Amino acid sequence: MDEDVPVQLLDPLRHLTYGRHAVDHATQVRLAGRKDVDLLGLARQRGYQCVVTNDHGQLDDPEETRAIARSGLHHVRYSQRHEGRRGLCFALGALIAALPSLLDDLDRELGQRLLRVEGLDPSRKRYLMVDPALNPPAYWPRRRR
Repeated sequence: MDEDVPVQLLDPLRHLTYGRHAVDHATQVRLAGRKDVDLLGLARQRGYQCVVTNDHGQLDDPEETRAIARSGLHHVRYSQRHEGRRGLCFALGALIAALPSLLDDLDRELGQRLLRVEGLDPSRKRYLMVDPALNPPAYWPRRRR
């Protein structure tokens, strides 16, 4: 994980990929503070196969794009399109939901891949709310009169 990915994401991702993939953060393996061009080569030298980043501008920079290509690393990017804690929740939720199957798919690929994780739509609620007094579900105990 690049240093722009919140370190708090490590625990859920490590849990979801336990025993199948090692998930490390740049700050924990002494790669933080380095320019991306240098970081990519070092990550490959250390045996990493994939980098996850929130730096959506990397592919707009020709030097960084060449460094990604030279590294041979899979490049996974996601974006936080909405501000604040709510935006962070939607971005991280999308990444947590995508990463386990994304890594499984990458295990079957023979060459380098570039991936963009699709964000969750904050205009669509991710839950259903029921008022059991007005519309009790079938499992809800009936009130006695």
